[in-house]
Amino acid sequence: MDSDDLRKSLERLRAELGRTASVDAESRESLRRLSVDIDRLVGEPPSQDSPSHRPRLRELEVKFEVEHPALAQTVRELMDALGKAGL
Repeated sequence: MDSDDLRKSLERLRAELGRTASVDAESRESLRRLSVDIDRLVGEPPSQDSPSHRPRLRELEVKFEVEHPALAQTVRELMDALGKAGL
């Protein structure tokens, strides 16, 4: 998977978040921070020092599963894209 595919996954997450009005402020802020971090990583080669975003994404996926299943699915897609990109 190339960085364009990863960017598209991230854009889908942003779009889904924009359509979901009832997400709490803490989750919205966590997703915003992840988005910024992932944007930064897309342009850099993976390294030993690259932070793992999987735990934070997994936590958000579980949190959204019941009330926001579409958003949870988009988070899963992003986790998959990050894995395929080696991040």
